[in-house]
Amino acid sequence: MSEPLLRVSALAKRYGSHEALGGVSFELRDGELVAVVGPNGAGKTTLLSIIAGVQRASEGRLEGAVIAEGPRVIGWAPQQPATYARLSVRENLRLFARLEGVADPEQAAAEMLEQTGLSGRAEEQVARLSGGNRQRVNVAIGLIAGPRLLALDEPSSALDPGQRARLWGFLGTLAARGTSVLFSTHHLEEVRRHATRAIVLADGEL
Repeated sequence: MSEPLLRVSALAKRYGSHEALGGVSFELRDGELVAVVGPNGAGKTTLLSIIAGVQRASEGRLEGAVIAEGPRVIGWAPQQPATYARLSVRENLRLFARLEGVADPEQAAAEMLEQTGLSGRAEEQVARLSGGNRQRVNVAIGLIAGPRLLALDEPSSALDPGQRARLWGFLGTLAARGTSVLFSTHHLEEVRRHATRAIVLADGEL
């Protein structure tokens, strides 16, 4: 069997005396849609943010192809859209492409507008978009550098049913093309319908 895309080994995170994660281990392979589920405070966001490189673990290791290949192979879309509200959709995508060191930010922005169905909104200020379209921009930013793994923290939490269906259609297409998606959610129907499998956390433990 080939090397996993990501191997999480005994990952732990402590904030003072509070243990947010305690020895979590699992593997992820190309093209999987893996859900991270559990109650509030279970450690879902902590786990995803460590994998995305936003914060460091207290103990444990991250290994596998995406770690060996270095930066730009893990995309990150936090629950609150990380966008600049006064910039247009295109300007946001160009900016984040430059920050990620993409060779041709203009081309990358154009391709991502097409892939996410945002071409018609390209020149609109992000502040004027609906919640669903802002979330699409958030996901597009996570994908701007062409990552092999996309980590999403509750991507559908602010979406109506129609917007949710479009999001999962897009993520399903990504997975079919080989991009792995690791996402947290409180919607168990999304897990049943879309996830390859689920990682269940409770009190920071698997």
